[in-house]
Amino acid sequence: MAMEIVKVWSEDGAGKVVEIPADMTARDVCQLLVYKSHCVDDNAWTLVEHHPILGLERCLEDHELVVQVQASMSSDSKFLFRKNYAKYEFFRNPLNFFPEQMVAWCQDSDGTIPQSQLLQNFLNPSSCPEIQGYLYVKEPGRKSWKKLYMFMRRSGLYFSTKGSSKEPRHLQMLSDLDDSNIFTIFTGRKLHNAPTDYQFSIKPSKTRGDCKELKMLCAEDEQSRTCWMTAFRLLKYGLVLYKSYSVPQQRKTNLSHFSTPVRSVSENSLVAMDFSGRTGRVIDNPVEAQSAALEEGQTWRKRSQRMNVLGSPSPLHPSSLSTVIHRTQVWFHGRIMREEAHKMIIQQGQVDGLFLLRDSQSNPKAFVLTMCHHQKIKHFQILPCEEDSQVFFSLDDGATKFTDLIHLVEFYQLNRGVLPCKLKHPCTAVAL
Repeated sequence: MAMEIVKVWSEDGAGKVVEIPADMTARDVCQLLVYKSHCVDDNAWTLVEHHPILGLERCLEDHELVVQVQASMSSDSKFLFRKNYAKYEFFRNPLNFFPEQMVAWCQDSDGTIPQSQLLQNFLNPSSCPEIQGYLYVKEPGRKSWKKLYMFMRRSGLYFSTKGSSKEPRHLQMLSDLDDSNIFTIFTGRKLHNAPTDYQFSIKPSKTRGDCKELKMLCAEDEQSRTCWMTAFRLLKYGLVLYKSYSVPQQRKTNLSHFSTPVRSVSENSLVAMDFSGRTGRVIDNPVEAQSAALEEGQTWRKRSQRMNVLGSPSPLHPSSLSTVIHRTQVWFHGRIMREEAHKMIIQQGQVDGLFLLRDSQSNPKAFVLTMCHHQKIKHFQILPCEEDSQVFFSLDDGATKFTDLIHLVEFYQLNRGVLPCKLKHPCTAVAL
């Protein structure tokens, strides 16, 4: 089979060239990159189609063929490798994604859908759910935007030429779904003179860099933008998305594309190993597994203290160790600005419990926990406090203290404490 060259870029600007067969899906390319970069596969990795000049990007669906997508991309555009925890979040919490007033039911006389039936209606090709509401549309070739009442159906996106009338004679098609893709616009509202920050765009798959064919749209708020974009994906792909979401285990386990066996690790299949004997054994009991992990961590810390006492050539003071140990962690991002932290959280999908830690900009000795809850980004300052000449870290004014930031994160992964929810997904920048 003919092989094609694909170049993928990571967040830190490094690129990796991979040679792949024409029938390789985005999901399999992500697995290949996970394998080559030795990162853990938690089914959140995604390929992003990124168009810097147009200011557009979208996550490829797991089933899309990468070579085919590449063929429709312009020379300035590229693939990025990034996490997106929100990829299938609407299957877990559909009610958060579809505000009741935006969903209508084509055949139904009373125009309502029982909320429990919502997803079935999107996934069942013979039913006709419809998303409706006002959107701003950019007038082609001009800087002005027009507010129109829009309807999204399986056949396409329509606008009403007369108020919010649904009569067929008042409906005009703006774009179809089959030969188009939906993108977020990341350039900020100034460039296009947009009325709000919640922009998105529908781009025909065939056109490469032609702006004339682009449909620029703008929603009133984040929730309605997410609703329109999610509905587009569901109406276009339906059950295929559900299969990708529900059966990541079923994907080709032989992965004939790899020269060496690949081990994919999902969050649920991580196993604890006990190497205390001659050979390793898998620990099945979750309580034992957790205590083994804690013990491993404690041993590590004890060892560093022992080295200290023995006066090793470069004594690592426990206190100095506890102030640097977090730098090895995927969730720690050092001296990034608040805006950069926001951008990373938004890019990786605003799901509850997505988090990162960074150095505080205002206090050189403090740190900041940036996390997401209910699609809002919140910041918590972590302050050092000294007790018996040892430094501790706390984010609740000393009520709960930790010897280092790893301890702190581990605690809040298991306990909510003063936070709005537990820490769940580390926001990672991967180096390819």
